Amino acid sequence: MSGIVNMLIGKRLTPEEQVKKWRQSIRSQERELDKGIRGIDAEEAKVKRSIKLAAKKNDVTSCKILAKEIVRSRKARERMFTSKAQLNSLVMHMQQQLAMLKVAGSLTKSTEVMKLVNNLVKLPEISQTMQEMSQEMMKAGIIDEMMEDAIAFGDEEDIEEEAESEVNNVLFELTDGALGEAGAVGAPLEAEKPEPEEEEPELQARLTALRSM
Repeated sequence: MSGIVNMLIGKRLTPEEQVKKWRQSIRSQERELDKGIRGIDAEEAKVKRSIKLAAKKNDVTSCKILAKEIVRSRKARERMFTSKAQLNSLVMHMQQQLAMLKVAGSLTKSTEVMKLVNNLVKLPEISQTMQEMSQEMMKAGIIDEMMEDAIAFGDEEDIEEEAESEVNNVLFELTDGALGEAGAVGAPLEAEKPEPEEEEPELQARLTALRSM
């Protein structure tokens, strides 16, 4: 009978168990970010091939659309690496909480944890998990209530403002100087090997998807 009651009301975690649960969750989020970074790398490789194919056709418009996608993906990857570093810092703070728990007998409020969680909540890939964790940390007394205006997603406006020069840099890099920098079109790239015919539908599908965004 007591077993049924425990199942119904659930087991209440001790502070030590709660901190260990948070650490496991943080490590899990780090693995998710690693997976996301690998996905971005794989997709970027495909976009690079599409840019080179479009450059050989002297299709500047398509090259710029695709190069802007490269700029976005690199910014997303940079955010993920930054967030991974913040997650690692959060794990170290959880270690400190365990140490303080043994000394003081309770978890302690931390402004550093508050700042880290506030930043990590902004990343769409892990936002939901971090919001749930923040609620648990508020109940445990580690952080104060999250500020609503601190939760913002993306930086599309910044990307648009900075994109033109970055797009030209990407084009110059990927076309060996045939396109980019000054924004002018140089001579078409010399084809070392003929591009497989099946890349044409892939290029068109990618361009259609990006234009509809």
